[in-house]
Amino acid sequence: MLSVRKEDNKPMPTLEQLEAERERLKGKLAQVEDMRPGSLVERFRKCGKATCHCAQPASEAHGPSWSLTRAVGGKTVTKVIPAGSAVEQAKAQIAEYRRFRKLIQELIELSVQVCDQKLRERSGPSVGKKNGTRRGARSRRRSRG
Repeated sequence: MLSVRKEDNKPMPTLEQLEAERERLKGKLAQVEDMRPGSLVERFRKCGKATCHCAQPASEAHGPSWSLTRAVGGKTVTKVIPAGSAVEQAKAQIAEYRRFRKLIQELIELSVQVCDQKLRERSGPSVGKKNGTRRGARSRRRSRG
């Protein structure tokens, strides 16, 4: 029997469909390449030497230089990345990290759906409903003595 989701009236996937999707996501996770968290920032700086071209009004600063920043133990850590292929490599690694995080989030959400579906199938239709017996506040107060 196919259940219907209340919020969008679409049929809920079966347990087998959810588990197949979970296996597909696990396969994608197995293909994750080199990754790193952080942000890559392009910077232009003036060196501070009075005789340098960058000290002249309306002249360009030195750069670009690239910095990779990320949080480690609640503190921001910055690493200089050399220009050229290292920048492209760092960009690809950051993109792969973001893809990894997205896949993990999808896997978690899917796993919750699988767990919920298993609970529904094993527990029957009365899951989440009260059984009708109710102890009043008075009976608890009287029993204290």
